Amino acid sequence: MRQFLSSIAALTLATAVGAQNAPAAADSADTIREMVARLDLEQYKATIKGLTQFGDRMQGTRRNADAVDWIEAQLKSYGCTNTERIRYEFAPQARRGGGAGRGAARGGGGGRAGGAGRNTGPITGFVQGSGGSRLRGNRAPTGVNRDSMLTDARLRALNAEQAPTTPGMREEVFCTKVGTTRPDEMYIVGGHMDGHGWGEAANDDGSGTAIVMELARIFSSPDVQTERSIRFALWNNEETGLNGARAYIAQRQALQGKEDPPGSGRYPEPKWLGMIQHDMMLFDHGMPRADGTLSPEQRPEADVNIEFQINSTMADQSMKLAFVFHQANNRYATDYPATVGPHMTNTDSGPFQDIIPAISLRENERGAHVGAGWNPHWHQPTDRYDTYSDKDFRLGLNAAQTTLAALGQLTGAKLRK
Repeated sequence: MRQFLSSIAALTLATAVGAQNAPAAADSADTIREMVARLDLEQYKATIKGLTQFGDRMQGTRRNADAVDWIEAQLKSYGCTNTERIRYEFAPQARRGGGAGRGAARGGGGGRAGGAGRNTGPITGFVQGSGGSRLRGNRAPTGVNRDSMLTDARLRALNAEQAPTTPGMREEVFCTKVGTTRPDEMYIVGGHMDGHGWGEAANDDGSGTAIVMELARIFSSPDVQTERSIRFALWNNEETGLNGARAYIAQRQALQGKEDPPGSGRYPEPKWLGMIQHDMMLFDHGMPRADGTLSPEQRPEADVNIEFQINSTMADQSMKLAFVFHQANNRYATDYPATVGPHMTNTDSGPFQDIIPAISLRENERGAHVGAGWNPHWHQPTDRYDTYSDKDFRLGLNAAQTTLAALGQLTGAKLRK
């Protein structure tokens, strides 16, 4: 099996990087290793901590807008100064029974439901996504907390503004590492910066947002060059139906690969080669016990889940991309292995999956594990920075190592001496 996976990864990488020949790929190993070593646990934790100052960052609130401003300022401080914003109209539609429903971004279509109140009963009959992966084993209740009294006074004050169904304009920020020889081609790396649940959204999705920001910091270093471009996108409105990602596609898909102005060598929207999403990266404590409790420690067999959607139009290409990341984890991640799975659902890579190769990195399988209550902090007030240990944060760091190594190979990263 190991030899089979390595063969797939090697074949995929050779296809993906095109002009890079085998000796050049071998010569890049030291460069990749040095870049991966620039990822630092304390820096990663500090970025997550910085995001939690804005509470759960619920879309449509002032704290969400302040977080967008903070993310942009951080990206600029890293040297990723060509920041841009996507602006789109969020027009939620009421659903029967009241509450938030499916949100529509202008030109972007709808998405998943905004979520009901916290469940108190067992999960039964859940089938993951349209690919179908039925939950088995012990499972615990899941849901979205909407009760402010389940948290403390500090978080009640921080998250006091509740405007999940207020229509209006929304914004999200991205920046770009411009390739040296193929600036007209790029990979999109994403995480969603919004959350809900009256906590700090430290894991969902501060952990994924911080990965994207840390990758932007390292790839924006003055001595780092890449042949292809990389876009670092911090999506908004994920929790209301992936609206920020859908708006990005609606506004920019048709612009791919067009030089503007002609003859300038500048490509405002390079051709999309792949999309890599990071969503909930910290907590892999295992299946709930029969009484609904979970282990307080990260399980010894914790891993980085790399997912693609088996019934998507781009399933074969997405699977190959996933195995490039699997092999990068084998070679460069320090603590936790990776697993590839065929069911990707309910995250911002979904709107891309029928357009380009798309994968997501997660702490657990999204449907079969997260949906079964493997993370009791999901959309809860306990999703706060001080809930997690260094073992938890290190799982997120290993996901960052995995993505950095894979992207470095796919984009032809070099260090100027």
